[in-house]
Amino acid sequence: MKRRVGQWTEEKAGRRRVVEPVSQGQSSERRRWQQQQLQEGRAASAAGGAMEPGDLSVRLGLGAVLLSALAVLLVGGLTLPGAMSQELPERRPPKLEMDQAILKVYNELLHEGLVVSWLSDHCYQVGLNYCKSTKLCCVTNVLLVHETFGEHGHYSLWVTKANLSNASGPVNCKIIIDQEAISNKLPILYAFLAYLGLAVLICLAQLIMGLNSVRNLMSSLSYRVEMERLINSELGSTNRVADNAAHGNLVSGRNPGSYRLRSLDTFRGLALVIMIFVNYGGGRYWFFKHESWNGLTVADLVFPWFVFIMGTSITLSLNSALQANHSRWRLLGKIAWRTAALVLLGIFIINPNYCKGPISWETLRIPGVLQRLGLTYGVVAVMELLYGKCWPEILGLDSWWSPVRDVLIYWPQWIMILLLECIWLCLTFLLPVPDCPRGYLGPGGIGDFGQFVNCTGGAAGYVDRWLLGEKHIYQHPSCKILYHTTVPFDPENLLGLINSIVMAFLGLQAGKIFIIYKGQNKQIMLRFFTWSTLLGIISAILTKCSKDHGFIPVNKNLWSISYVTTLSCFAYILLLLIYFLVDIKKHWTGAPFYYPGMNSILLYVGHEVFEQYFPFKWKMLNDHSHGEHLAQNLLATTIWVFISYVLYKKKIFWKI
Repeated sequence: MKRRVGQWTEEKAGRRRVVEPVSQGQSSERRRWQQQQLQEGRAASAAGGAMEPGDLSVRLGLGAVLLSALAVLLVGGLTLPGAMSQELPERRPPKLEMDQAILKVYNELLHEGLVVSWLSDHCYQVGLNYCKSTKLCCVTNVLLVHETFGEHGHYSLWVTKANLSNASGPVNCKIIIDQEAISNKLPILYAFLAYLGLAVLICLAQLIMGLNSVRNLMSSLSYRVEMERLINSELGSTNRVADNAAHGNLVSGRNPGSYRLRSLDTFRGLALVIMIFVNYGGGRYWFFKHESWNGLTVADLVFPWFVFIMGTSITLSLNSALQANHSRWRLLGKIAWRTAALVLLGIFIINPNYCKGPISWETLRIPGVLQRLGLTYGVVAVMELLYGKCWPEILGLDSWWSPVRDVLIYWPQWIMILLLECIWLCLTFLLPVPDCPRGYLGPGGIGDFGQFVNCTGGAAGYVDRWLLGEKHIYQHPSCKILYHTTVPFDPENLLGLINSIVMAFLGLQAGKIFIIYKGQNKQIMLRFFTWSTLLGIISAILTKCSKDHGFIPVNKNLWSISYVTTLSCFAYILLLLIYFLVDIKKHWTGAPFYYPGMNSILLYVGHEVFEQYFPFKWKMLNDHSHGEHLAQNLLATTIWVFISYVLYKKKIFWKI
């Protein structure tokens, strides 16, 4: 006998009989009923053994008529219902897609029903059976089973009594693995090994090219090629060779009069490359997607880092302009132009109807990434222009507050930032939102046990819907799938712009440290570490070192202040490491992230506009494979890195 899901199948003497599953209490009664029917059938056949000849002829005639009718039906292509049930087809298991598994539930309780409920670990304050997930909980009385299912795995959940003789005894839930899950993380390992091998080959090539013999050979070959080109060219001259040599010695970021930190471009390029990868899908892995509400994934890290580096760059660029005696009014005009250009460009690329016809103004989405960058840049740059110092490194050298002069000489900016943060706190926790509790920070929908269905984002969502209208904000937030939210919510909301400005200002502080302590590498690194530690402590206090139970949880959708302090903590540490490796020790040139960092706006706009076009996207053979999605997304990201390298070599840089 073999057991199948949903039915019992008995095979005997070449015949198959299907019996619907029953509980153990009913099986004995059915056996008695079947034996009784069998005995009655045998008695009837015995009683009808002495049959009259007339009856026999009549029955034979009726049988002949039925056989002829059956033959006609079969010739006509019809099938009787009884004929279909002689041999039941095997029930095939469903075809599994990406991130799916099979669970079979077997109930062996006597005269008892079974209710199986499931709940995701990512759900917070949600009732059972609300969230779809790979986590399953079997609750019977006081029993809870917690299990993680792997992709394409087959599992069985057996629900039995611990003691069959005791009907009111405890219940056991046991998970059995029928078929092992596949390792869907292997494509990540293969991709890592492939890129590691490529990096090793490039390092070996650079090592070989650095040998004196190879270098002399290449120099002689290049000299001969150049001389032949000049001889064959009617416009050739010896001065051209000298000019080319002079320009060839000028490296971006190392030219006289233009001090540029290579570590900043490397950090910016790193954030941009990860941003492009996750925007293209990240191989459809959950940790390369934005978190549904509270918490962090890889996708939630990169945008704040981009904002942080933008603030650092504002300090360096405006300080150089002020030292060159540029007019502040002229600089203000450039800031206004760049802010407007970023906002308009952002509105253009997030409303893709420009490929299909005129943009629909009724459903035009207004907030977006570039819009957030443009407005943040405008506010922080104006603050630096108003209160920035031309030569801050010479201020307060002999004062008692010299150890913290990078903060105190900019006290008006700090007062403005603290006022902005007070505005965010007051609006978030004190603004009355219709039908919602004050200070609500939840996702709405089925979150908080369904008490606040239309309160997604609390004050942040309400401000957007009130000022911009529901049709002009993002319609599919990341919390919609898990929490079944019904109202639109924009992760680049207007209220979150305040904390985005705070994030850029913390990056501005890193730029001031670079300027004030220029040439004092130990002081720079010490201050980066101090700021990282201080911001980490603030984050720990605000979140209580938990995902959901803190005063203000880390939340990318809301751009909560704890999200800003946590990501700024990470940013200072990363900038410290990259600065140490790239600019101090020069163990790393910053490649390949340095090249995208030099053309960040061009690459961001390009990857958004050409996302759906070949070679960045194509029809896959198996759309339900992490491996193919990962290969497609990595290849598309690599192409953009290569494009940035070509643009760098051609000295093409797009600045707004």
